[in-house]
Amino acid sequence: MVKLGLQKIRKIRLERVKELCRLGINPYPSKLEKEPEAIKSARSLLGKKTAVAGRMTALREHGNVVFGDLKDESDQIQLFFQKKALGESFKILKLLDIGDFVLVWGKVIQTQAGEVTVDVDGFQLLTKSIRPLPSTWHGLKDPEERYRQRYVDLLLNEDLKGLFRKKAVFWQSMRDFLIKEGFLEVETPVLENTAGGADARPFVTHHEALDMDLYLRISMGELWQKRLMVAGFEKTFEIGRQFRNEGLSREHLQDYSQMEFYWAYANYEDSMALVEKMYKYVAEKTFGKLQFEANGHKIDLSGRWGKIDYTKSLKEKTGMDISKAEIGEIRKKLDELKVDYDKHDSKGRLIDALWKLVRKEISGPVFLTGHPVEVSPLAKRMEKAPGFVERYQIIIAGSEMGNGYSELNNPIDQAERFKEQQAMRERGDEDAQMYDKDFVRALEYGMPPTTGFGVSERLFSFLAAKPIRETVLFPLLKPEND
Repeated sequence: MVKLGLQKIRKIRLERVKELCRLGINPYPSKLEKEPEAIKSARSLLGKKTAVAGRMTALREHGNVVFGDLKDESDQIQLFFQKKALGESFKILKLLDIGDFVLVWGKVIQTQAGEVTVDVDGFQLLTKSIRPLPSTWHGLKDPEERYRQRYVDLLLNEDLKGLFRKKAVFWQSMRDFLIKEGFLEVETPVLENTAGGADARPFVTHHEALDMDLYLRISMGELWQKRLMVAGFEKTFEIGRQFRNEGLSREHLQDYSQMEFYWAYANYEDSMALVEKMYKYVAEKTFGKLQFEANGHKIDLSGRWGKIDYTKSLKEKTGMDISKAEIGEIRKKLDELKVDYDKHDSKGRLIDALWKLVRKEISGPVFLTGHPVEVSPLAKRMEKAPGFVERYQIIIAGSEMGNGYSELNNPIDQAERFKEQQAMRERGDEDAQMYDKDFVRALEYGMPPTTGFGVSERLFSFLAAKPIRETVLFPLLKPEND
């Protein structure tokens, strides 16, 4: 019934397109007859002439007069069309529909009801719409339909538009903060011979001109930015898209935005102090507050953030001391707790699976420190406890909201860890890191003590209390069935 109704409406509107063309009116002109100004500005021009453009959201005919509503990105205004003022052009109004884009010009008046209105002297059709818009009240209810027709969802939902304006502020405020702190924004390759900088399964593509397979990056240029530290840069950051060929969840996507910075002559403790300051700055600029609720947790970013220890937290929650446990014991504990894992998983991966279960109860914000070396192939070992690394994660609302460490700059140690990761890959672990020969060579030239940190758009989705797909303009979907 709905489909038949839609086809009938489309047929009527297509006939109107033909009629407009017959009358010598281009339904899709490229040149505007007058330069429009924002409706928000025009509303303040009572008694003055103006020109505004936007989408028609209402049309109300009353004999020789027609009222309409016109909306642009800034605001909405009422239109007043009179036959005596428009003459023969008045007839064209019958060929207009809600959803059409129109340019109008005339004097800004105020009606007896107090409504700011453009008393139209003339108008130009800019775009003839063929498909009717859903009503603002009912909108698009089916989630998949909302994501697939995101343009309509955004058109009808001002709160959703506001969400993406906030997201723009989120990234811009982070950029502004880092630049003020002396960091240089850089761009590193998206296509790589070796996917590095994280434990993740990459997407594979083929370069036709060079006839070779490449990987879409799985980190925000971690190994490239560390090469820049070798090259003499001391503070760099990048904000961009990265790609991981993994599962979907409320807080995971395959392609998403990430920021990573690298800072020479500093360690993970310096990084923690800077990041705490940055999160507070970004939250305040984006949301105007530091108190949030997400995933059933109440979070207060103000005040001094605490620290918790990785090994101690696991022992408190599971009774297992992972610094002494063998791989078989960890598997047994995961079985007991009904946590899924792969038979090829390394000890580090199994420990991480155990930790992800534990962290769900932590509201934060806290810094998680004391990670075992098995879960951190790129972090520097602690001098007094070489089985652990100088790493931290930010835990907020039961999830990891940022990851940083003192970067491993010992080329001998790095080469050995790469070998271990490569052996894991050969045993079937597709998430293990690849051996990057050139990066080891770069470290052999010498990289200063460096700290690095990364955070993804997951942080924004949590602070906004939305599933991450809701905070992406156009989430990936399977092809639509015909």
